[in-house]
Amino acid sequence: RSYGEFCFSLNMTDIHTGWTETQCVRNKAQIKVFEALKDLRKRLPFPLKGIDSDNGAEFINGEMIRYCEQEKITFTRSRKNYKNDQCYIEQKNWSIVRKYTGYARYDSNDELIILNELYKHLRLFTNYFLPVMQMQEKFRIGAYVKKRYDTPRTPYQRILESPHVSLDDKELLIKTYQTLNPFELKKK
Repeated sequence: RSYGEFCFSLNMTDIHTGWTETQCVRNKAQIKVFEALKDLRKRLPFPLKGIDSDNGAEFINGEMIRYCEQEKITFTRSRKNYKNDQCYIEQKNWSIVRKYTGYARYDSNDELIILNELYKHLRLFTNYFLPVMQMQEKFRIGAYVKKRYDTPRTPYQRILESPHVSLDDKELLIKTYQTLNPFELKKK
């Protein structure tokens, strides 16, 4: 069936740490996306300082701009026709969304609930236990492109190393980490 409402996954990824939050929404209506954005913001282990969104109407609207101004959040958007502007999100669309949910079309309310339950466990597993490498440098030697990456660390480890995250926020993360079992999370 190629018509009707279906579920979309909304991703938020912090560029510096790789911390990612994902939530499934019923459709791309700005009210649904806006509600999900506020929910995702509450889950972040640090204050949200900026949003760099796609160019869709679900993001580029008066409500979002007013919210960002009110909350003192910098709001920018990707450049039109530059598909690589959202490379951090595109990477997470593969490593989190597609890898665990595939390419099927989910359109029932039950599927929405199941996807959000999956993302609830997946956020803990990926942010606390899956290390990522961040590219530090990219340079060309003739026709060859060489990339240099940093030491693999989990988003959790990167946050603990960050001087920009408060000690209180770090302590909450440490307490959460001590309650987690990666094998149990992977099973769920």
